[in-house]
Amino acid sequence: MRKITAIAAAAVAVATMLSGSAHAASKRPFPADPHPWDKRVKCQQTDPDGRHVVTRRGNSELGWYHFYSRHNIRTCEIINDAIQGNVDHDDHHGRLEYDGVAFETGPRPRQVKYTVYVQYTQKTKDGRYDAGRGQKIGVFNAFCHNQPRNKCPDWMNR
Repeated sequence: MRKITAIAAAAVAVATMLSGSAHAASKRPFPADPHPWDKRVKCQQTDPDGRHVVTRRGNSELGWYHFYSRHNIRTCEIINDAIQGNVDHDDHHGRLEYDGVAFETGPRPRQVKYTVYVQYTQKTKDGRYDAGRGQKIGVFNAFCHNQPRNKCPDWMNR
């Protein structure tokens, strides 16, 4: 009899905890997107073909916040230098690639190749991000080649 009472008491306690936590969880407001996309413009440049290309602040997946933290690109000059050159690859669906080379002079001269990706349409291909009517997504990623984790060296940001 004691075993049945103990099992019943445990079952009631578990049921009470589960129903209480489910009720409390249903009352918590969840944001629509935990990392909202910031449309504000951080940098802007015009390429030789007359395209006005912006770099939006973005979020951890796309834009300035993405490559600032993930790829160690911390100045607009790096992005603008690549965009001032000609388009290196155009998929004819709004995605453009600009390649750049950064040089460090001094006793140990170095160079790093990097790529800047631009979505020159109002929305991304997957439709998750929208720049707004008449606007372009702009630079969504930039990274260095042949570097650990495609992270640019610190000397590029000076």
